[in-house]
Amino acid sequence: MANLLVTGATGFLGEHLCRVLVEQGHTVRGLARSRSGVLADLGVEHIRGDVLSGEDLDRALQGVHAVFHLAGAVSRDPDDAQRMMRLHVDGTRTLMERMHAHGITRMVLASTSGTIGVSKDEEILDESAPYAEEIVAGWPYYASKIYQERLAFEYGQKLGIEVVAVNPSLLLGPGDRRLSSTGDVRKFLKKQIPTVPDGGINFVDARDAALATAAALEHGRAGQRYLLGGPNWTMKEFFARLGRVANVSPPRLKLPAKWNKWGAALIEEVYRHRGKEPPVDKISVEMAEHYWWIDSKKAETELGFVARDPQLTLVDTVAYLRRGVDVDP
Repeated sequence: MANLLVTGATGFLGEHLCRVLVEQGHTVRGLARSRSGVLADLGVEHIRGDVLSGEDLDRALQGVHAVFHLAGAVSRDPDDAQRMMRLHVDGTRTLMERMHAHGITRMVLASTSGTIGVSKDEEILDESAPYAEEIVAGWPYYASKIYQERLAFEYGQKLGIEVVAVNPSLLLGPGDRRLSSTGDVRKFLKKQIPTVPDGGINFVDARDAALATAAALEHGRAGQRYLLGGPNWTMKEFFARLGRVANVSPPRLKLPAKWNKWGAALIEEVYRHRGKEPPVDKISVEMAEHYWWIDSKKAETELGFVARDPQLTLVDTVAYLRRGVDVDP
């Protein structure tokens, strides 16, 4: 058993991962800016800090054998691009420099399938796909994660740190306290999604992703990434299945892509002018017009990854959201 550090431990995937690691008998320390009752109940040691602070990292890395790097921010707002680039890229660089100073040579990086697994066509992509730089250039979260992955692999070779990346698709399931991944499901439950986009979606249960992320510590190959995903559905099928689970009628209106984007841009401008958060935004619509379909066979073979029945994930996601936020029962 090992002493392990999880950065971003209080996030959606972080809390599920910490639970898995504790159940496996590891001693787990979590680096995060805020505390978590979930982690406290698990006995995870909390280190208050930031991955951009070398001093905080030095405290967190004392006596650690390996690191799970999950710290990050999720946003579709272009105004957050610089903040995410700094956190994902500069934070990863600082972490790896401090790991090197402490003699820690193994890191599992939590990235996203969106660095490579997104297409304008109905294409199922695997780890051999190139970075989707042209597609995601205007989507700051995914662009920053591409830079983060590149830096981590290159810096790992330079510093002698074995880096393994796991790339989950959209995380669903219970436990997303900040609505970082399940926000669109919440909008669906509140009937705030007016039209059916043309694209396709892949999602994975956060609990299954956590198990595979933990397995990557021992079984992942250095310098490799592993896509973690569930079903490849069209957006129409996803909304239909989600609607049956939630007993909510899915959107039926289907508009040409350019109309969807124009309408979203107009709504976004009006709401922001009034100082309110828009129910839909242009980037979200653009993303939904693409296909996020991936093949997880590599993770299944090498990490033992298994995706549960997606219907069960949808049931648990809806039940959790209805317990925790203001959506109709």
